[in-house]
Amino acid sequence: MLEVASSRYAFDFRLGMRRSHRLSACPGKGSAIPMEDGLDAAIEGGSPGGVPQDPGPANERRRPAAPWWREALAPYVQPSPARALLDIATSVVPYLALSFAMYSALGVSYPLELALAFPAAAFLVRTFILFHDCSHGSFFPSKRANAWLGVALGLLLYSPFLRWRHDHAVHHATSGDLGRRGVGDIKTLTVAEYGALRWRGRAGYRVLRNPLVMFGLGPVVAMMIGPRIVARGARKRMRRSVISTNVALAALVGMLCWLIGWRQYLLVSVPPALLAGSIGIWLFYVQHQFEHAYWENGSDWEYGDAALRGSSYLKLPKVLQFLTGNIGFHHVHHLNARIPNYNLARAHRENPMLHDVPTLSLWDGLRAVRLKLWDEELNRLVTFAHARNAIP
Repeated sequence: MLEVASSRYAFDFRLGMRRSHRLSACPGKGSAIPMEDGLDAAIEGGSPGGVPQDPGPANERRRPAAPWWREALAPYVQPSPARALLDIATSVVPYLALSFAMYSALGVSYPLELALAFPAAAFLVRTFILFHDCSHGSFFPSKRANAWLGVALGLLLYSPFLRWRHDHAVHHATSGDLGRRGVGDIKTLTVAEYGALRWRGRAGYRVLRNPLVMFGLGPVVAMMIGPRIVARGARKRMRRSVISTNVALAALVGMLCWLIGWRQYLLVSVPPALLAGSIGIWLFYVQHQFEHAYWENGSDWEYGDAALRGSSYLKLPKVLQFLTGNIGFHHVHHLNARIPNYNLARAHRENPMLHDVPTLSLWDGLRAVRLKLWDEELNRLVTFAHARNAIP
């Protein structure tokens, strides 16, 4: 839902930065493997965050020690078909029902139709969480079922499933690494990097980090425009994913416009999509952008620390926790991406080792938007005002 591509390079609006998708880092200390050699396969599991270790030459291969959390979280990894079907019934079904209600309300009251866009957007966010779980191979026990449902949900979210899955796996492998920023994260400069920019660069970064741009323009770029573009140099699978999604969307949207009219289609589909996109970008923001977040360089970066110190526990009211598919337990998700959304809360609750993590309230999450730059000396995110005093 939030991934964007442009011409030659993959471009994530949350990042605002261009970077080739040729390499993926492995959990560990600064190692990397060619993307073509196994990242997509690793999404279904293997090493600690679903990203493979590079075995090296055959005579040097050694099985790495299992991370301390693998055994503790193993009971929560097994998907449940019954829970998965219940998730579909409480996300996709209400979204489609509310969309039909919005269409019916057009003949009654336009304000009523717009009012229905808010609950529709909430259930579209919950639908995105199912799409997200399918990308990790964690929603259904069957790899094929995850792929087929992911492709189908991608049409509701305007996202090519295979490419989104690919880009999101890179995010899990590099989150919190200053040396490997560029895929799947919001563009974050250090105070020193910001200070070294000319005035145009600083102005551009300020515009990019402006909440009106991120949460207003962001959904348009991230959902409607970017996913339609095939990155130049992309692998055949990724090109097929984008093109086939575009063709399917053209057919689906064309049919709906023919059935109900293009104005009606736009009035029903666009408001929930934009609202859901704004919520989704904000959720991703607060999951990794808070004052005492985690950013390290190269050999100092650790996968477990990036998960438990660089991913927040967003403590939401129960209704919002339900509508966001438990994604607030983001520290658990980054520690083991194979845990389906319906098991995240239980995994957190039953493992005290997961309690001592960065915890944000809803208000904390809203206030975090003012933080813009990483101060490497203080090891925390700071505001532009702080940077102004710190820059000579």
